[in-house]
Amino acid sequence: MINKSTIKFALITGLIVTSYISFTLVAVNAGFTNKFVFIWLRSWLIAYMLVIPSLLFFAPFIRKKLNV
Repeated sequence: MINKSTIKFALITGLIVTSYISFTLVAVNAGFTNKFVFIWLRSWLIAYMLVIPSLLFFAPFIRKKLNV
């Protein structure tokens, strides 16, 4: 069962991690062009949509396997 604290953790962690990773990757690969903000926000949204289900469903399985 996924409780509220797990959901909050996933949302906040996903927001922080995907923000700086997508910012860094877009800056390195596309550079600071006129479309930088648009490209970064688009990349961030895609990454965020992928990471939240991963955090919610895979993290408990991994935690259980590692006995954490």
